[in-house]
Amino acid sequence: MKLLYYSPASYGGIADYAHEQANALGTLGVDVTFLCTPNYPTGRGETYKVMPILQDITFKNLIPHKILKSVHFSYVILTNFNKLARFIEKNGYQYVLLGSYVEYLAPIWSGRLRKLAKKGVIFSAVVHDPVRNFVVGPRWWHRWSIACGYSFLREAFVHEAIELDTIRSMPQLQTTVVPHGTYCFPDANQSREKTRASLDLTLDAKLMLAFGHIRDNKNLDLVIRAMVNFPDLYLLVAGKEQSSGQRPAAFYQQLATNLGVANRCRWKIQFIPDMEVANFFLAADLILLTYSKTFHSASGVLNAAVSYRKPCLASAGGGFLYSVIRTYKLGIGIEADDVDSIVNGIRRWLENSPSPQWERYCKEKNWKLNAELVIARLGYI
Repeated sequence: MKLLYYSPASYGGIADYAHEQANALGTLGVDVTFLCTPNYPTGRGETYKVMPILQDITFKNLIPHKILKSVHFSYVILTNFNKLARFIEKNGYQYVLLGSYVEYLAPIWSGRLRKLAKKGVIFSAVVHDPVRNFVVGPRWWHRWSIACGYSFLREAFVHEAIELDTIRSMPQLQTTVVPHGTYCFPDANQSREKTRASLDLTLDAKLMLAFGHIRDNKNLDLVIRAMVNFPDLYLLVAGKEQSSGQRPAAFYQQLATNLGVANRCRWKIQFIPDMEVANFFLAADLILLTYSKTFHSASGVLNAAVSYRKPCLASAGGGFLYSVIRTYKLGIGIEADDVDSIVNGIRRWLENSPSPQWERYCKEKNWKLNAELVIARLGYI
């Protein structure tokens, strides 16, 4: 029962997911070798063997020029998939699980993996983002890349029933729905009162939290516009800027100033350590997950909200996030990309806060069941 797990993400939701899934597989007796980068955090009680031989793509942030960043991004992807293929060939692995499906440059790197698949290697992948609508390059290249990214896979694991758009017919590919388990987060190291005092907030102030990378598709600008309707509502934005291709934090700060709500906004534009994450969630009253219609995947921030028992205001283009918000009443679901919907959602929350089914969600969305389904699909049992 040997499994090779490929996880080039060093941090973030996908890296956390890979850790939890690999850990659950190891707990069930699978001998998991985990290919990752030297920056991948260890010491979390892993039941798998870590092999930090991959390159970290986050180093592109140290490169100032956009073209050079793209070159570095391409180099790292091709290098890592080449290392994956060599590791399989050298060590004779039959079962391989990619921690996340990826199509970028797949026409270049997928051929070697298809050859291994024809020799009996069983490839699988967690498809976190089943709708691949972020187009890089010409559309024909994008579609070809998607097809190549699926071409060597036998198993695709998703979090919501969906017919994957594989571009071409993939008769060998089977899709299985697996639960997205909750993450374990640390306890806060200071009281709600102390954290709020550090943010210059009173204990009775209503605080919304927008956590994680600052990206256009989170509709932070619409949230700031909605705040005009609620003179006693505060906002904490905590997280790093995503990239040069996204609007910077300064755009939102200027918008808040122009709309007269800047004095009710708090900004922590940086990487947030785990302990400070706990403090911020403890201090917040409502977690913002106001994604655009282009968002169809799961959200790591939702798991943090569940862990700290905080209701969410959520929108998306469908998929796992929107489904569980409604099914388990984890917050208020609203229409995406609409200021009025955000205003109405906030008003509903203030007037009649939902009663989330936290325990039911945690019981039904667990890593043990996730791992059991993966094991069954790969043919171990």
